[in-house]
Order: sequence, then structure tokens, then C-alpha cells
Amino acid sequence: MKTKPHASRAGLAALLLGLAGVMATPVTSAQDNDKPITIIVGSPAGGTTDTLARVIGRSMSDSLQRPVLIENRAGAGGNIAATFVAKAPPDGSTLLMSFTGHTINATLYKNLGFDPIKDFTPITMVARVPSVLVARKGVPFDDIAGLVSYAKKNPGKLSFAIGAQGSSLHLASEQFKMMTGADILNVPYKGTGPALNDTLASTVDLMFASTVNVLPHRQSGALKFLGVSSKAPLKQFPGVPVIGNTVKGFESTAWFGLFGPAKMPPAVTDKLYAAIKKAVEDPSYKARMEIEAASAVDMTPQAFGAFVEKDVQDWAKIIKASGASVE
Repeated sequence: MKTKPHASRAGLAALLLGLAGVMATPVTSAQDNDKPITIIVGSPAGGTTDTLARVIGRSMSDSLQRPVLIENRAGAGGNIAATFVAKAPPDGSTLLMSFTGHTINATLYKNLGFDPIKDFTPITMVARVPSVLVARKGVPFDDIAGLVSYAKKNPGKLSFAIGAQGSSLHLASEQFKMMTGADILNVPYKGTGPALNDTLASTVDLMFASTVNVLPHRQSGALKFLGVSSKAPLKQFPGVPVIGNTVKGFESTAWFGLFGPAKMPPAVTDKLYAAIKKAVEDPSYKARMEIEAASAVDMTPQAFGAFVEKDVQDWAKIIKASGASVE
């Protein structure tokens, strides 16, 4: 019996399609397992976000048996990096190591270009870090009260190095000025590293910097340590008072966490979370955080997502009250 040509072609096509489906599964899986994971960081090398990404990345690489690369895309308060990740394929190969600026920018920037909630898959928070208000060597004051008094007598004469527009360090500066009535000029930088370098070089007068970045300079005498932004004194900074003791109610802490693009499959998210959780729970990571006056944090993807939504709302109140905005 003769087979009709079109039926034969249809049968062959179906067979080939079926074989392609069978063959594609292991090939795709192998490619996914071998493909490097790139963590995009919205600040230059040397800052807190970059440091945490490299520490977490090394542990993830060991756990997942995949290369983990760190790529710095600094600028616009972390928005350049966030925009890149928001547009990346949601396959788990491109992640964002972000910080408090992720939720601050939702209100601070008039034209953000992405939604910090809808355009990302939250994975987990990895650390909370308080900050320290430092001054260049040679400023004519040694404590918070002296700073406030000098700033009020000399409006606009002092300058604040801003590690990144939209960061918690930026908002700490705005909050400090708002609560004290001090008139201090903001000098923006692309990241904590460059800002700290200029403060050390006495190019700018003041800076809120994370404990991670300024602890190495504690004994050098290159900076004056005026106060910590935490509720209680930090044992890693003996003799440095709590800013809130002088500026009643002042407190500021940054968080750092990892995101993927929106619509990342739950199985991929869970696998990444497990690897990051292992890194955060490692005794050496916790010890490092303790040394640097930071706290290791572990949140499930669901808990981190709920935190991000609430943090957007909380920062919106502060930003609107301060009047700060970025085009």
C-alpha cells in the first residue's frame, strides 16, 4: 500500500520533533550547569556591595560547581546595574547584588526606568551594615556637637561625600542635615570607594561610610571618627559615640541582598537561595561580618520580597519629608 506523500512528511516531522525534544533536555541542562553565573554590582570595586558580592560569589561557585563572576556596572545610584539585570533572561545566570538604594530609588528618582518590585525576583538578604560618620583629618571639630555648631556658623562651607545617589549613606546624610538644620554641600560619587578615597585625601570634609570600609582606617589617624549610626555603640569602634545620643532619634543601617530578573522559575530561585544560604551560614562569613560590625542575614525569597515592598514604602516617607530627588 502506498503512503500519501503529505502524510509521510507529517509523520517524519513529528518524529524529528519528538527526537529533538528528547535530545534537547540533557543538552540544555548541561549548558545551564556549565554556564557561569554573573553577579552584577552597581558600584565600583572596593565598596561594601562589591566586597560582599565577591565573598558570597566564591562560596556559591563551590556549592554550585559553576564559575561565578563579578561585573561592576557603577553609576546612577545602582540603577545602571539594576536596569541591566531587569532585562536579562530569567534563567539564573545573571543576578544583582543590590543594597538599600534599590528601595530608596523607587521614590528618589523621578524617572527610574524599571520597577524595583515587579521587575525582579527576590532571592535573599545577606547582610545589614551600620555606618560611621567620618571627617577628614584637620577639620576644626572632634565630635557631632562640634560639627553641628560649626556647620550652622559656616553654612555651605562643609561638604559631604555621597558614596552613591540613592544609597542609605546618601539618605543618612540627608537625614542628618534635616534633623540638625546643618547646611552641608553634597558631592556625589559613583561608589563608596571613590568617595572614601577623596575623604582620605581631604578633598571633601565628611562622609557616612559603612563599617566594612572604614574599619581598616580606624588606627591610622587618617580620619576623624565622629559617630556611629547604630542604636548602640559598636565594640569594633571603641570610644566612637552613637550619633543618636546627640541627634535624638537618628539611626541608619544599610541592607544588602541578591535579586534575579522577574519571572525566574521557582526551582532556579530555590537552588540559588540554598547556595547563598550556605554562604551566609558559613562560620567564616559570620565571623567576618562580626569583625566588621556587620550582621549576617538569611531571609527566604518570600520574606525578602515582603521586606522589599515594605522598605519602598518606609523610605518614601523619609524622602518626601526631606524633599530630596534626582532627575
